[in-house]
Amino acid sequence: MLAYEKVEKRFGRHEVLRGVNVEFRRGRVTALIGPNGAGKTTLVKCALGLVRPDAGRLVFDGEPIGDDPGYRRRIGYMPQIARFPENLSGAELLAMIRELRGPGVLTDEELLRSFDLSSALGKPLRTLSGGTRQKVNASLAMLFRPDLLILDEPTAGLDPLSSSILKDKVRAERERGCAVILTSHIMSELEELADDVVYLCDGVARFAGSMHDLKLHTRQFNLERAIAHIMKEHAA
Repeated sequence: MLAYEKVEKRFGRHEVLRGVNVEFRRGRVTALIGPNGAGKTTLVKCALGLVRPDAGRLVFDGEPIGDDPGYRRRIGYMPQIARFPENLSGAELLAMIRELRGPGVLTDEELLRSFDLSSALGKPLRTLSGGTRQKVNASLAMLFRPDLLILDEPTAGLDPLSSSILKDKVRAERERGCAVILTSHIMSELEELADDVVYLCDGVARFAGSMHDLKLHTRQFNLERAIAHIMKEHAA
């Protein structure tokens, strides 16, 4: 679905991505893991067209990403902190996004219903709690049935019920054939949802493969210990 081929990115003297080769596949949830400063944000920004690689290329659904931004319509993105226009209500925000997408675009409002957001959508976004804003954020990311879904700390601020609803939706998107990239500092959450793991450190993919292969390689029984093992390997 989305492949990075020898992708490099530098900001001044700082090499952020150094020859990254990874692939995010349809019908798979991939955990993107790495310490602060590892290059995760830049990797995501490259996919969103917000950053251009200095070398290498990105391939989206078999086609190299060039100057045409049209592929981005097929991506759903849930940032860790969404910056909504505070003066709008949730309903007005949804209407604005639908209008920008144009007529005839299929929408999936299941998550809006599951989160029971009907009453909250009539209120200005600035008045909503952090958890409710996060629900709106998640719903927007999945509203247009994306082929690629990028979720950054998606359950942050959610209560256990809402978190469970969102996780079930992620699983449903995977079953639909969506490629999902998931970042979280909660290892148990990633282990619960992810099929594959990309561990990024110092701009290099130190591991890219299935959760099963990671545990087999490290001989560790859970994700947290497996990642700790990889970190020790490359610190030595």
